[in-house]
Amino acid sequence: MPFIEIISIFAFNKKKQLYKTTVMISKADQLLLSKKGISAEQVAEQLKTFKTGFPFLELEDAATIGKGVLNPGEKEIGEYLALWDSYCAAGKAILKFVPASGAASRMFKDLFSFLSADYDVPTTDFEKNFFANIEKFAFYGDLDATCVKNNSKGIKELIAAGDYKAVVFNLLDFTGMNYGSLPKGLLKFHTYDGDARTAAEEHFVEGAMYAATDGVVKLHFTVSPNHKALFEELVAERKAYYEQLFNVKYDISFSEQKQCTDTIAVDADNAPFRENGSLVFRPGGHGALIENLNDIDADVIFIKNIDNVVPDRLKPDTVTYKKLLAGILVERQKRAHEYIRLIDGGNCGKEQIEEMAAFLENDLQCHSKEADAMNDEELVAYLRAKFNRPMRVCGMVKNVGEPGGGPFLAYNQDGTVSLQILESSQIDMNNGRAKSLFENGTHFNPVDLVCAVKDYKGEKFNLPEYVDKNTGFISHKSKNGRELKAMELPGLWNGAMSDWNTIFVEVPLVTFNPVKTVNDLLREVHQ
Repeated sequence: MPFIEIISIFAFNKKKQLYKTTVMISKADQLLLSKKGISAEQVAEQLKTFKTGFPFLELEDAATIGKGVLNPGEKEIGEYLALWDSYCAAGKAILKFVPASGAASRMFKDLFSFLSADYDVPTTDFEKNFFANIEKFAFYGDLDATCVKNNSKGIKELIAAGDYKAVVFNLLDFTGMNYGSLPKGLLKFHTYDGDARTAAEEHFVEGAMYAATDGVVKLHFTVSPNHKALFEELVAERKAYYEQLFNVKYDISFSEQKQCTDTIAVDADNAPFRENGSLVFRPGGHGALIENLNDIDADVIFIKNIDNVVPDRLKPDTVTYKKLLAGILVERQKRAHEYIRLIDGGNCGKEQIEEMAAFLENDLQCHSKEADAMNDEELVAYLRAKFNRPMRVCGMVKNVGEPGGGPFLAYNQDGTVSLQILESSQIDMNNGRAKSLFENGTHFNPVDLVCAVKDYKGEKFNLPEYVDKNTGFISHKSKNGRELKAMELPGLWNGAMSDWNTIFVEVPLVTFNPVKTVNDLLREVHQ
C-alpha cells in the first residue's frame, strides 16, 4: 500500500521513556479522514494514548450527604420549586436533551440467546418470566397482530402449539416488529387504557410537566442516522395528540453523533486496525455528544437517559425532583454571576472576597490548597475563573448495587479538588483506599442532570473547552472474529463535564427506573 504522508509525535510513556508514534497515511486513508473530518494529527494522538493509556484519577473522598451531596429539607424544596416556576415564567430558553442513539439489542440479549438455543421451550428463569407475563407488555397487541400476519396464529395459539420461538422471532426480526434492531426510544414501554406509549413519548410528557416556557416544550433527541426517519415519523404521528393533551406546542429537534468524534481502533500491538486495507473507526461513546450539546442554544438544559421513564401515576416525584434540581441550579448560577459582576466592578473588599471564597468552597465544593497562599489580587482572579464556567446540578440516588459511576471529590489537573462523576475504569482498583471508596460509596449516578451553559453575559460557553481529555478509557472488542482495542472519549457526564461547576443532590430511588432488559418492563414501576 503506497503511503504518502508520515506524521510523528514524540511522547513519554508511563515509565517516562521517550518514544515516537508514527502514522502512515495512504491516499485512501486520507479520503476517509477527510470524509469524517478527522485529522491525521488526531489519529496520531489517539495512537499515542493507546500506548500510554489513560491515567487514573486521584480521589480525595467519596461524595456523601454533608460532604458534597445535598439533601434539602421540605421547606428548602418548596423554595427551590417556586424559584424554578418563576424562572420558567420569565420566558427563559429551556430544553430537554435525551441521548437516544443506538439499537436496543442488548435489551433483548436473553431472547436472542433463546432463539439460538438447542431447546424450544422456555428454560431459564428469564425466558419463563417473559412468557408467563407476556400479556403485560405494552407491545403485546402489536406482537399478537404481527404473529397473526406472519404465522396465521396469535401469540396464545403459538404458545399452545409449543412454538415459542416464533413469538420471539416476530418480536425481534426485521420481518416482524424489528425490536431487536430499533432504539429504545421507539419501543412501547407503558399502557394507558388500551393506548401505549414509547419511551420517547414519555419524554414528551415529562417535558410538558417541568420544561415548558411560554407554552412551548423544546425537546432534542440524539439519534443514529438509521433511525432518524423513524423518530420523525413518530413525532409526526403523535405530536398533535400531546399538544392537545397538555395545551402546549412542541419544538422537537434531532441530531446525530458527529463522525469527527469517532476514534481509531487498534490491534493488540496498538497498530491501526484495518479491514480490507481500510482503517477502522468506532463511535467515541456518549462523550462525543458534548459536541451535540454544544450546538444547543438554551439557558437551561435537562439531560436524562431515554430508558429512565415511568408511567403517569409515578411521574409526580420525577417532576418534583427535576424542578428541585433546576431551582438549585438557577439559584447557584445567579450568585456566581453576581460575584463575577462584583469582581468586574472592582469593588471587592476583604469581606466580599471571603464570602466568595466560602461560596466556591462550600456551595460549589471546589477547593485548592494553593488558593490559601494567594494574595487578594491572585485570589480574586482565581475565583472569577472558577465562577465563569458551565454549571450542572446532578441528582444522585442511594447506592443499591447498580453497575456504573458515582459521585466523588477528585483532584483535577490544576491541583483543585472538585465534584466529579466517575466510572470504575477511572479509578485505580489496585489502590486499596481508592477501591474501598468506590465499593463503599453511598450514592450512584442515575444520569439526572440540569445544566446552565451560558455565561453572565448570556453568551454560550464553548463546552469542548471544559473537557478533561485524560479521562477517556480503552476497551477490548472484536470485529469479525478479530480482537481489537477501542477508545471511548471522556463520558458526557464524566470527563466531558470535568471542568464544570458541579452540585450533587440526593433524589429518591423512585426517580431512577432504567430498562436494561425487556423483563424490566414487567417490574411494578413500569406497569
